[in-house]
Amino acid sequence: MSDYPELELYIGGEWRSAGQTLPVLNPADESTIGQLPIAGRHELDAALQAATEGFRVWSRTSPAERANIILKAAALMRARIEMIARSITLEQGKPLTESRAEVIRGCEFFEWDAGEAVRTYGRVIPSKPGIRYMVLQQPIGAVAAFAPWNFPMSQPARKIAGALAAGCSIIIKASEETPAGALHIARAFHDAGLPRGVLNLVFGVPAEISEYLIPSDPVRLVAFTGSTSVGKHLTGLAAAHMKPVLMELGGHAPVIVCEDADATTAGRISAERKARNSGQVCTSPTRFFVHERSYKAFTDAFVERARAIRQGNGLAEGIEMGPTANSRRVAALEGLVADARDKGARILTGGSRTGNLGYFFPVTVCADIPDTARAMHEEPFGPLALISPVSSLEEAVAKANALPFGLAAYAFTNSARTVDYLVDTVETGNLSINTLEASVAETPFGGVKESGYGREGGTEGVEAYMVKKNVSHLMT
Repeated sequence: MSDYPELELYIGGEWRSAGQTLPVLNPADESTIGQLPIAGRHELDAALQAATEGFRVWSRTSPAERANIILKAAALMRARIEMIARSITLEQGKPLTESRAEVIRGCEFFEWDAGEAVRTYGRVIPSKPGIRYMVLQQPIGAVAAFAPWNFPMSQPARKIAGALAAGCSIIIKASEETPAGALHIARAFHDAGLPRGVLNLVFGVPAEISEYLIPSDPVRLVAFTGSTSVGKHLTGLAAAHMKPVLMELGGHAPVIVCEDADATTAGRISAERKARNSGQVCTSPTRFFVHERSYKAFTDAFVERARAIRQGNGLAEGIEMGPTANSRRVAALEGLVADARDKGARILTGGSRTGNLGYFFPVTVCADIPDTARAMHEEPFGPLALISPVSSLEEAVAKANALPFGLAAYAFTNSARTVDYLVDTVETGNLSINTLEASVAETPFGGVKESGYGREGGTEGVEAYMVKKNVSHLMT
């Protein structure tokens, strides 16, 4: 398909093919839209060598010059927004409006981190005469980064932006199912004049690539976004070689709807947000704990809006939700719904695959779902909403904190006292009140408990790619 780019590896400033390929499918119609080159050990060795050489150059490039190149690349991506967005919709399925928003969000990551590149301040520590103590922030080295399939452009962008702003080189392993977003980033940086080897893009069998790159000596940091189970495995692999990690892992976001909130508005907004990216977002609002006095109004509004959401091919006009990304998601969602129904939940809308072509699954509402249902413990990663009544704020917080995850949490309330209580008691890395936006470029993003380690975004996102060096200077 002409709208979809030719897929290549990018290593040492050069575009490369590979002997082995995998098909890339359009989840809306299951057609093959591209052939993905698979990196073997030869290509990975070349990427490691290129990243080593790239780091020598980039770490010695002034922060201002690094920022200029990052901003130039971001400007190119903004100019190419329609081309990039169509690629994302073709490979991932989300509506074009969401794909355009993702490109803009990715560019904002680059633009924010470019500004942070010139503000990686150290400090001078007061001392007695004749000796000076200084703390410097320096780039950690070459980074091995792994990006997921749900946000083909903005997820690689977040890692590449932080690494490059800090002065690191990076080998990014993008998703085999949605590779074009990262490809367009590499193209923009190539055209912006990024030195060879600073950014390297590879694709391949995830386990083989991670188990080869992480132990390799040039790699000094591992950055990963994905499931908690895989994140634990990669963390253990990195720990065996004394390498730090930046882990953005799974979530199962609770939403607390308090008695004083506008339940109808909260229900409508929540249904719209549940449809975003077909619910395939680690911060997607999923477990709704609604005060019993507001329960019916919230649920009715949610169901009404969910039923009205227009689902279809993301390239079509007026589509609000595309397909899920692959057949695995459909099977997983159907299994969770069946289990919830068996355990007594009421399925108020949706619940099964739509049609026979493409991986379409509607926004599905499970009401009165018991805590024993699998969906209450396993992240659905799809358009599945679980709505339960609660009798008090304390009960809602206890249920919100009951899982080992803590990436994002949300609440609707008009009480300042309630806000204070939520801030103090909800166990999460990101708490949003009266909004379902979990993060922006200028704020740190990451989880607690089994939802990860470290932060991306904000000042902290660049610092994650740096090490602190203490210098003691005795003047003789």
